[in-house]
Amino acid sequence: MYGSMDVARAAIQVALTGTRQSEENLIAKLGERGLKCAAVDIGGNISETVHVVIERAIIASRKCHITEENHIHDGAIAGAAKDAIMQIASRVNGLNGGGKIGICRGGEHISVCIFMSAGLLHLNEVVIGLGHRAIAE
Repeated sequence: MYGSMDVARAAIQVALTGTRQSEENLIAKLGERGLKCAAVDIGGNISETVHVVIERAIIASRKCHITEENHIHDGAIAGAAKDAIMQIASRVNGLNGGGKIGICRGGEHISVCIFMSAGLLHLNEVVIGLGHRAIAE
């Protein structure tokens, strides 16, 4: 059984992976421990593409069987993703950037982490945001 801190920690670790291989290895390792995880790359002007980030999180969670296709699960992912976006929004407003979304579920806990770099030229901000929701198993 995993608590909200365990699931949040796993989502952060997934979002922080630097290569596709390390991402796949970590997701497999976490899967052996009973956590369902997914990762998806994001990029662009975040303030103009909030809906795209939320959609990518929902689609990734469905494809990796973290959630089912229904409004309760979609709403949980969308809400957690929006919370994560709001935590980074003031730092990346109007800037282009790229990064990764890490999504993990353990039991009833779901966490969405966004880790990214955004800026102009070589002047980048590095930001991280985290959202959590609970849904019945």
